[in-house]
Amino acid sequence: MQRLQAFRYELMPTGEQQRQMRRFAGSCRFVFNRALALQKERYERGEKKLGYAGLCKLLTEWRNGPETPWLADAPVHPLQQTLKDLERAYANFFAKRAGFPRFKKKGQHDSFRYPDPKQIKLDQGNSRIFLPKLGWLRYRNSRKVLGEVKNVTVSASGGKWFVSIQTEREIQAPVPKATSAVGIDMGVTRFATLSDGTFYAPLNSFKRHEDCLRRAQQAMSRKTKFSNNWKKAKARVQKIHARIGDVRRDYLHKATTTISQNHAMVCIEDLQVRNMSRSAAGTTENPGKNVRAKSGLNKAILDQGWFEFRRQLDYKLAWAGGHLIVVPPQNTSRTCPACGHVSADNRQTQARFLCVECGFEENADLVGAINILRAGHARFACEVSGAVMPPAAGTHRSDSFRLDAGVSAVGIPRL
Repeated sequence: MQRLQAFRYELMPTGEQQRQMRRFAGSCRFVFNRALALQKERYERGEKKLGYAGLCKLLTEWRNGPETPWLADAPVHPLQQTLKDLERAYANFFAKRAGFPRFKKKGQHDSFRYPDPKQIKLDQGNSRIFLPKLGWLRYRNSRKVLGEVKNVTVSASGGKWFVSIQTEREIQAPVPKATSAVGIDMGVTRFATLSDGTFYAPLNSFKRHEDCLRRAQQAMSRKTKFSNNWKKAKARVQKIHARIGDVRRDYLHKATTTISQNHAMVCIEDLQVRNMSRSAAGTTENPGKNVRAKSGLNKAILDQGWFEFRRQLDYKLAWAGGHLIVVPPQNTSRTCPACGHVSADNRQTQARFLCVECGFEENADLVGAINILRAGHARFACEVSGAVMPPAAGTHRSDSFRLDAGVSAVGIPRL
């Protein structure tokens, strides 16, 4: 089977190379914004939007025209990839997977992509990479690049430049080394509670840096906008934001790697994070209730990184030959795992579960994880037997992992 994998490294460019990369990122941003403005103008006039081929013809005119001759200084392939990104953004909008494309701003997600591997040279022995119109760039070689290079993306984050090298390689179909199955209940007090009794404490990366970030933002607000001091203050704010994201990603990678290596099947709730973290402010006619408390809960939910946790589990389990099952979250924290009684009164507090029917008592998060595991087994059994069962959104299954109908997985909690 083929595996697509990206390897990300920090670049060590010269001063001239940094200036060139800023120019290239600015050119890509300009092309994206100009093409988006053109598409909106055509829509307002009732005309059909231009496709990728039509936009590429306009790009040639822009590069050779008298108004924007500086576009010719940037490599053409990254500019064309920007138009592909716009086309993909429109496709996601019409498919209701994302909102309408928005104009890009300077300093936010500055990047450009080289799609042609023939123009890229990778010298891992000397820790350098050759990119068109940039020359040889040195990078911090922390691990070996495996596979054939397909494309390269250069991006800026926190005042530093990074290169992401996407590769493709042929590997044998993975077979899971672990044989256990586990259910995971996501929460705020406990980040992730496993059905075997273990749990991961929340990192709260944003909360840890919130005071430092607030002081940096207040200092930036007192500076004259676009002055040199304002730019320095803005760089400090961006650096704190980058550190918050790096710390969160590092924690999630360590947690998901451990779980995917120790379990062959992982069951998780199909949580709609966007709906759960939606503002409760309401409107002027219908103002919301408990807005301050809901705002704090929204901040705590987004600080955990639930969606990123699920995304990493998905591909890491697939790489290990494992299986990720997504189950509906309804009544997972209200169902007694001992007698099966469902009631909202079973969950006395956020952390305590006490069944009003049989008296079973346990930690509420652990009960939720056990119920999630059982629901995952039921869903997987339906898939194996071919029975029709309503699919949960985002359900994934690795073709290399199967369980025989008569074999029970190891590690299922018995009550």
